Amino acid sequence: MVATVTESNLGLLRSFFFLCPMFHLKNIRKTTCLFLTVCLSMSPSLAEDQEFIDDFLKREYSLAKPYRGLGLSSSSQWDLMGTAMVTPDHVRLTPDLQSRQGAVWSRIPFFERDWELKVQFKIHGVGKKNLNGDGMAIWLTKDRMQNGPVFGNMDQFVGLGILLDTYPNADKTHDKSFPYVSLMLGNGTLSYDHDSDGRHTELGGCTAMVRNAIYDTFLLVRYSKNRLKLMVDVDGKQEWKDCADVTGLRLPPGYFFGASSATGDLSDNHDIISMKLYQLTIERSLEEEQEEEDVTVPRVDDMDQFTVA
Repeated sequence: MVATVTESNLGLLRSFFFLCPMFHLKNIRKTTCLFLTVCLSMSPSLAEDQEFIDDFLKREYSLAKPYRGLGLSSSSQWDLMGTAMVTPDHVRLTPDLQSRQGAVWSRIPFFERDWELKVQFKIHGVGKKNLNGDGMAIWLTKDRMQNGPVFGNMDQFVGLGILLDTYPNADKTHDKSFPYVSLMLGNGTLSYDHDSDGRHTELGGCTAMVRNAIYDTFLLVRYSKNRLKLMVDVDGKQEWKDCADVTGLRLPPGYFFGASSATGDLSDNHDIISMKLYQLTIERSLEEEQEEEDVTVPRVDDMDQFTVA
């Protein structure tokens, strides 16, 4: 991974040159190196989230401004569904209106073995806390463009779901605080239970104040060597907070990325600002390569609900 200089640091650098025109060129070069070193060491976002250079960004699987031709052009790599619409600043999956469903899905099946997905999103509305809903989800699944009851996607899906649930359906006294971000792996037989807020099929999750946040909100999914980590950055500290960590999680290739949302009697705006997919370069030993196996159905090792009879 290669660290990059943030826009704020670049601004400081420009100001530095403007204020110091009397410096000898040699001195400026030395001072600039010192300045850049200090910026990199002080930036929390770089310390915790060093981004890959552009060569590792897989643009064919990424969604970002200015969204040219999204859902309209035959050359677009993404499709819109339901109430989803494109604006200059975001892709709005559902507006703050009742009984809406919307989604955006990649057209290209995904085959990378080690990857990282960074999503910037926004959930906001006029409803008071616990008078809003229902939430949104990020997907990597076998089927695409399917309406359904799981935050705008089909139930009994096959693949991975990252669920951002903003409304507690279950007893308000249970151990979850909302909004809640969770992982679910589907094998085609497991159903998401809204009444229990997905408690029985959750692989891990965390509370994250993602609704009406005053800061930009992000989530990060990293998958490598059959280990999946979920992290969030929602409090303006530019630091990733661990949310879930699952080992032995096996995903078949050829699935599709997507994002969906649904509203019911309660509603919110659910917006995707960007989905950026990075290929990870991971070294494997010969033994690790030999232990790799072809997977046809998603599963987590040593978990009964994924055991094939």
